[in-house]
Amino acid sequence: MRGPASVKTAMASLEGPALKGPTRPTRPTEPELEDRDGPRDECGVFGIYAPGHDVSQLSFFALFALQHRGQESAGIAAADRGGQIITRRELGLVSQVFTENDLSTLAGELAIGHVRYSTTGSNAWENSQPVQRSVGTRGSQREVALAHNGNLINAVELHNELLAKGVTFSSTSDSEIIAALIATHPAERVEDAIAEVLPRLKGAFSTVVMTKDRVVAFRDPHGLRPLALGTLEPTAKARDDTVRYCVASESCALDIIGAKFLRDVQPGEVVTLSEEGCSSKQVVEGARKAFCVFEYIYFARPDSRMNDQVLQVARGRMGEILWREAPVEADLVIAVPDSGNPAARGLARAAGLPQDDGFVKNRYVARTFIQPGQELRKHGLRLKFNPLPEVIAGKRLVVVDDSIVRGNTTRQIVQMLRDSGAAEVHMRISAPPIKHPCHYGIDMSTREEMIAHGRTTAEVAGELGCDSLHYLSMEGVYEAVRGTRATHCDACFTGEYPLDGTGEANGKYALEQPTGPSLPLVRA
Repeated sequence: MRGPASVKTAMASLEGPALKGPTRPTRPTEPELEDRDGPRDECGVFGIYAPGHDVSQLSFFALFALQHRGQESAGIAAADRGGQIITRRELGLVSQVFTENDLSTLAGELAIGHVRYSTTGSNAWENSQPVQRSVGTRGSQREVALAHNGNLINAVELHNELLAKGVTFSSTSDSEIIAALIATHPAERVEDAIAEVLPRLKGAFSTVVMTKDRVVAFRDPHGLRPLALGTLEPTAKARDDTVRYCVASESCALDIIGAKFLRDVQPGEVVTLSEEGCSSKQVVEGARKAFCVFEYIYFARPDSRMNDQVLQVARGRMGEILWREAPVEADLVIAVPDSGNPAARGLARAAGLPQDDGFVKNRYVARTFIQPGQELRKHGLRLKFNPLPEVIAGKRLVVVDDSIVRGNTTRQIVQMLRDSGAAEVHMRISAPPIKHPCHYGIDMSTREEMIAHGRTTAEVAGELGCDSLHYLSMEGVYEAVRGTRATHCDACFTGEYPLDGTGEANGKYALEQPTGPSLPLVRA
């Protein structure tokens, strides 16, 4: 197998020299982050057991492919079989956190990695991942490193239970709760500990756990968040010709390292990657499947494959169905880049209309920690999107985007198009109206902040200032992804949560609030 390019080469292809991120930097507060309209990305995980491969470098590139799932922090834990687990994690992008020298210190045969957007616990260094717990510290009986994508809805209950047993924590994330439950469990084998812990966890969790000799991946019984299993062919350095295995949040991470997508990890399944190869145990069976339908619409990369669907193709079908549901007299189709691109192509194809770029997007705005001054603030969204009057002026536009949450960005986009001379602006959204918060690992603002909450589509169109607005119907979504509501979660659109007890779920910062005089949060 031809390996990926060097880390140095990959970094050089970014915006200028690769800069080492500061140690434990403070949370960015620039308007791009605070005023962002769309749903916030969640997290991405990766795990690999591959003697003969440079596992830390493969982890770096896999996380690079998963960067869209979280931009707040990145980390890798690695070890030789039976050796010391070494973890490096920092706030910042993958390319800011790791240098080639960093990766050389993470040598080994197995590794896990993580990119994070905070869903439980604030954006602080202590909450970055992988989480590592050592033997004999904070009540741990085994050494583990853990990376988690999702959100527990019973985090506070489990946290208080562990505190009452004398187990302490160094973070305020629900991911360390999972790690603590596994690390403190008396079972001799980590797989047996996970098999007993998994049914006690409520919510979404696609998780990779690493000990000194194996990587164990498991997924919640409802399969809310994705997790893909792949294979790597042996290299010339390998001691044998055994096929090696890896897991990742999305299949695009397997593609970038030359791995072959094998299958999805099943809901409620525990998969072990070790010297013996790949083994599996179905721990929970028969739970109602509830894969997040928003993965198809927005979160996952368009080149990823989920539930036998290539997302670029599914998103194109969403655009075709959008046109079928709401045709309009128009001259030109444009997308809000980049998330609206696939659906815009599908809509233009179905409509027989020309498509062009109405905006040029600056893809590096979110990568700076520097706040724009007052003079630049007044230009607002132009820091990210710059309209092209020569393309837009005098045209009746169909403008395609993937979703609207608060409406701030969409309102500014409509106004920029008007200012650039658009004759009409018809918004077409390849998702239904978002009216309810997600408790399973996606930060979508509060219900009251959502522009569609308590408003009709016509009223939302008036708020946005567009000539017409149409959201893709729920039926259209399932037609496009070739699935049904029976196996998916669409609670952010319908308010119908698939897991019992979701209505009582705790908020993002629940573990950072006082829990009472008898059970204070302990920071080890």
